[in-house]
Amino acid sequence: MRGGALRRRARALLAGVMLCLAPVAVASELAILTGGTSGVYYPVGQALKVLLEESIPEHRFRVISTQASVENLNLLQRGAGVLALAQGDILADAWAGRPEAGFAAARDKIRLLGAAYPDFIHLLARTDAGVVVLEDLAGKRVSVGAARSGTEISARALLGAAGLSYADLLQVEYLHYGEGVERLVSGDLDAVIISAGLGVAAVGEAARRTAVSFVPIAPHLMTASSRFQPIAIPPDSYPGQAEPVPTAALSNFFVTSADVPEALVYRITRAIYDNLDRIHAAHPAARAIRLEHALATRPVAAHPGALRYFRELGLAESP
Repeated sequence: MRGGALRRRARALLAGVMLCLAPVAVASELAILTGGTSGVYYPVGQALKVLLEESIPEHRFRVISTQASVENLNLLQRGAGVLALAQGDILADAWAGRPEAGFAAARDKIRLLGAAYPDFIHLLARTDAGVVVLEDLAGKRVSVGAARSGTEISARALLGAAGLSYADLLQVEYLHYGEGVERLVSGDLDAVIISAGLGVAAVGEAARRTAVSFVPIAPHLMTASSRFQPIAIPPDSYPGQAEPVPTAALSNFFVTSADVPEALVYRITRAIYDNLDRIHAAHPAARAIRLEHALATRPVAAHPGALRYFRELGLAESP
């Protein structure tokens, strides 16, 4: 009897210990906030996880697929991540607390870690849809990206610059890249708008599976919005795309929270920018990340831990 009671007590004690330890194990996983799995943020996040776990072995990192920029910044504000990717224009919206961009109040805990790579606006249309310029989207069925994502906010801005709104479209769908491309290939949509780094898998998939055209974005449309800079998708970036395609670009950034300790942000920053060759290998778009450009633009305040790293290299001013 006493032996059985002791065994039961031992099992109960062990169960209690395991219950106590379980939250600690979960809490020690630090979240890397990315985007949809068919975009660029996600594979870059996967490369960051491997690199950071090698460089900071006392921590485990977890890659979270999200709706990208807007959701990432809202999660950072709530303390639900230590590292994220986000578009620069969305960073500015978050810092200012613009409700129309998905920020009910200023996201004042967001801090810059450093610049990443540019996003290119990909306006992809079925060749039988009759879409030659952006204005031709009037009366068409269009995916504008996941609701309140960076892509969707960019789509609204570009349509507005062309004198259009969602009301002018026949059908508006709020889809991730992969879902939008599937609907385009099946003929359920006429066009998709995708804001992502060069070589995004979903665009290549569409170009391989059906007849599509890469619709140019005219430079005059960019003068109506400070979000964009003119750029061109280089020839042969995608199957069947033999000519350069004029379009709009936005910058992406690595970001963190003011609540993340300076020492940890310093080590994260050092791990990333000391090993850019590893990040470049994650996706063709990531090859545009350059150490010398890391602080060239600062849409929000930089984190002290990141500044410490860049000061050591002579790339940031002394305090």
